[in-house]
Order: sequence, then C-alpha cells, then structure tokens
Amino acid sequence: MSSDLYLTIDIGTGSVRAALVDGHGAVLHIASREHEQIVPAFGWSEQRPTDWWRGVAHVVREALDEVDGATGRIAAVCTCGQNLGTVLIDAAGELTRATAPLWNDKRTTKLVGAFELKYRPESYLADSGNPAATAWPGFKLQWLRDNDGPAYEAASTVLLPKDYINFRLTGERAIDVTGAALSFMMDPATRQWSPAMLDRLGLDAAKLPPIRPSGDVLGRVTAAASRDTGLPEGLPVLVGGADFPVAVLGSGAVRPGMGSDVTGTSSIITLVSDRPILHPEICNIIVSDALWGSFVLLESGGDAPRWARRAFRNTVSYAEITEYAAAAPAGADALFFLPYLGGERLGEHRNARAQFFGLTARHGLEHLHRAVLEGVAFAVTRHLRIMEQASGQRIAHVVASGGGAKSPLWLRIKASAYGIPILVPREPECGVIGCAAIAATATGRFARLAEALDAFVHYDEEIAPDPAWAERYRAMQPIFERIYRHSQDLYDPLDTLT
Repeated sequence: MSSDLYLTIDIGTGSVRAALVDGHGAVLHIASREHEQIVPAFGWSEQRPTDWWRGVAHVVREALDEVDGATGRIAAVCTCGQNLGTVLIDAAGELTRATAPLWNDKRTTKLVGAFELKYRPESYLADSGNPAATAWPGFKLQWLRDNDGPAYEAASTVLLPKDYINFRLTGERAIDVTGAALSFMMDPATRQWSPAMLDRLGLDAAKLPPIRPSGDVLGRVTAAASRDTGLPEGLPVLVGGADFPVAVLGSGAVRPGMGSDVTGTSSIITLVSDRPILHPEICNIIVSDALWGSFVLLESGGDAPRWARRAFRNTVSYAEITEYAAAAPAGADALFFLPYLGGERLGEHRNARAQFFGLTARHGLEHLHRAVLEGVAFAVTRHLRIMEQASGQRIAHVVASGGGAKSPLWLRIKASAYGIPILVPREPECGVIGCAAIAATATGRFARLAEALDAFVHYDEEIAPDPAWAERYRAMQPIFERIYRHSQDLYDPLDTLT
C-alpha cells in the first residue's frame, strides 16, 4: 500500500491532538486528549511535559485505529505546538524540572521590566527581531537560572514543547526556525542564535539546540517510541513548527501583502512580508523559509464576546448573542467598547483596561453586544494601520481563522472596519493543513511548499466590506483611538485602587 497519509501532532495548551490527512489535504480523523494547566501562583502557568507525551501516545493510537490501514500508509510525521514553553532536559534526555513554564506565564514580569530599563528597543531589535515580552523563552530561562538553579545547571538542552515531543519520538534535539524566531535569542538576519542577545540576557549558549528548517527530516521513530505510540519504527519525523506560524501557512496567507486574522481567545493580526518589521509594538515570526509574519496581538479578542456573554446574560448561546448584535445598527448608536480586558501584550500601558464609552439611556443589550464585536474590530484595525505604516505596505486580503471566523456577522464587521476583504478557508483546521503541507513537500509529493498549499487550501467565501458600515466605521475609528490615548493617564491610578 502506498504512503499516502500524513500524521500531524499538535501540542496545544488545552489538549494534544493527532490528525491523519490524505494526499489531497482532506482531514480524515482528528483525535484529542485534554491535559491540565497548573497555576502554582497568580500569573504563573505550567504543564508537565510527561503529560504531553502520554497524550501523544493516546491520540496517535486512536487516530491509527480509526483510519483503515493507516499504520502502513503514513509517509511522515509533522508536529506543531504551543510555542514559547521552556523544557529542560539533561544529557541523558531526562527532565531536570518536572514542569515547564508556558507561553502565558508572566512570572518574568520583573525581568522584562529590568531589561526595558537598561535597553531601549532601538538598541536590540535588530539582534532579536522582537520587543521584550514576558512570553519569550529568553526571559523564562533567566527566571529558571535565578530561581531554580539546580534544574538550570543540570540541563544540557532547552526545548520548546513540540521539540520535546520530537525528542521523545526520535531521540534527536533541535528547534525549528519558527519557534526560535520568538525566543528573543535568535538573530533575524542570520537565523542563528544571537551572541549579542545571549550576552544581554546572561544565558549559556551551550544549552541551546541547533536551529533547523521546519521541513527537514529531524530523525526517525525509535523502537521505544514505536512501542508507546504504535507508529512504525523508522518512520521519518520532520522538525515541524510553532502552532501559530504553521496555522498561518495552513490558512494560505503565504504571499507578501496578505494578512491573517486568527481569533481565538486572543486576536492576532499578521502581515506577511519578505522581512521583519522592527518596531516596539510589533512582533515577528518566520512563516516559511522565505517569508516573515509581522504581528500584533490583542489579548482579549475572542475572549471579549465570551466575557460579555458571562457578564450580561449567562444563559444565552453565542448564536443568540449574534442575534442581539445584529439587531443594533452599525456603530451601535455611537457606543464604543475598548476591549482591553486583559491589558496589552506590548507598549507602555500593559495595564490597560476595558471600558464602554458613550452610554446613554437609549442603549440596550443589543447595542452592548454589537459594541463589543465592533470594539475588537477597531482595536485590530489600529494594529493593522501600525503595521502598514511601519512596513509601507497595504494589505490586500485578510484570511480569517480560529473561532472568530465562524461568525458571519463578526466577519462582516471586521471587513468593514478594516476596509479589506476577508477570505474564509474551507478547512478550519489550519494548523493541521499547514503541518500536512510541510510533510507533503518534504516527502516529495510537491516540489515546493507553495504548490502544496495551493492544492490543500481552498476558500469557501470572500466577505467584502459593507459600504455603509465601512463609512460609519471610518468616522468612528479616530474617536476610538482618541479614547484609547486619553485613557492611558488613568491606568496607573487605577492600579492603586486594585
């Protein structure tokens, strides 16, 4: 039987998933198993890498059982996963610390603050590709060095979550270029570890694994991994990539000037380009060998309507919330919502707050729900304009994915606020498709990654801006930004009250 399937593994924050994809990009089966997120203190977030591995063994076996003859039909394995988690292993491959701090762990806040006091962004952006942030593994390693010295000293290698799974599959140690790009330790020009950043952070370069392209064959499934997972011994395993850039790939946003809007808990807006945008409010990932993705993250994107559902009327469904919002006019009768429920990731006001502005007696529940959806669109539009101005590029199309892409009303609001058409992929599992396209290219089914994506990614519809809504939103956007700026003087005094 021919090798006509690709196994993708996704190490998510909430679960591990395994999917089987055929040679035409059709997802045949997805198996999932949840795992625990540990919160030992306020703002901390950890997981056990051994839980990831147990989950992988379970879901891979389930996927193999669900598709006829799958075990002998797999051409390659490609893994993606939550980025930025920091796993320490010793020379024998044993964990030196039972838990790994995750992407959303904020225990490094003081270290980031100290770094920002010492270095201005313009002094280090060319060496790091990114502004300082609590999420980056470089700061997590500083914290581990300073607060768990024995684990740090005993570690011979630092890995990201999906790299630890790859190690368990193959025994090989490496990090892919998409994950390294957000480590705060990689030089964007050389795509190798940055001596200048490691010197600024005071970290040991010897603990960092080699950086390799996502499509390289990392190694092959070992006998031990075969016993755990049911995968054939010797099956090729690729280096893989971080979940976010792989999902951007799988959405088809792979040409300069295209944008990606991934709305889950957060909203991440990305501009695909041939170079990083070095700016204190913009982060940069590598999407593929030739392309960068410059992005800005809104902490409370999809979480904003979830909060509204809980706060206003917990018993209604999301479909009913959409009905409420649709009953209000565009602009919600001049009601604004600033969606900074979780503060901001970057900038000088990370302690930003959410607020409604313009409330009057005529506003009802339908206006509140519509203002929440529009407020996220205004905040993301602000991010779009920052990236367009910094890059000198106009975004021609935005590809929407994540949970937010399931709401036609919200997509129409966003397209009208952005002034840009929005494409919706037919297959919502963009990360799975991205991994499968990498695997299909690496195993020779396609000569180039772009060809695999052209074959695998299709769009169901294009959402055009509504002319009347767009006109209304153009008038509201400058007011939204004035409210945003004028509120910043109040955040520090608010902190003294809470």
